[in-house]
Amino acid sequence: MSVEPIAEAPLPGADSPPDLEFTVVGARPVRYAAAPMLALDLQITEPNGLPVYMLALTINLMIEPARRSYDEQTRERLIELFGTPDRWAVTTRSLVWSALDVVVPAFTGSTTVMVPIACHYDLELAAAKYLHSLPDGEAPLALHFNGMVYYPGDDGGLQMVLIPWTKSIDFRMPVAVWRETVEHYYPNTGWVALRSQTLEALQRAKLQRGLPTLDAAISELLNEVNDA
Repeated sequence: MSVEPIAEAPLPGADSPPDLEFTVVGARPVRYAAAPMLALDLQITEPNGLPVYMLALTINLMIEPARRSYDEQTRERLIELFGTPDRWAVTTRSLVWSALDVVVPAFTGSTTVMVPIACHYDLELAAAKYLHSLPDGEAPLALHFNGMVYYPGDDGGLQMVLIPWTKSIDFRMPVAVWRETVEHYYPNTGWVALRSQTLEALQRAKLQRGLPTLDAAISELLNEVNDA
């Protein structure tokens, strides 16, 4: 009786493209950027030990509001964004925060890169309005990856392969990181979008009253309304 040999599983090699794994290992404010910014520290691992020449990475950063709970006060602040809570099963869809392009230099095994994320405090933007409404806890994020991996082939030549769209991870970012970033760049400040005609009228009121700033003009106009 003959026994068929058991076929060995093929070992990963240059014929097999790198299979990348992604993990966010931290989030932090970037304090001395030219524009308000926080950073995600992204760890990229190739578990088979295959070398990567370069990674041209595209990241779609999303906020997933349905993935956390909210107290009554927070639900009230989010009505403008999602409507009344009885509709949230339909309205709390993913919010686009940012689309990012990151070039990752050569590595073997694993590497960690900084992913810079611009932080706006314009409360007309859905992402900023949502993050501003959270008092504490964590903001549920999702990162969807795509791009091109450059790696060596059997003959030493350059090989390329696309990162599949199935590469996605979740990350629960501490709200304190976003709040600390905003407060560092905009201390004791809020932003309001005005129509150009409204801004011109406000500037005229400021000049007519001899006030130093638009903020002072708004405060004086509000005081007049309250006194009336």
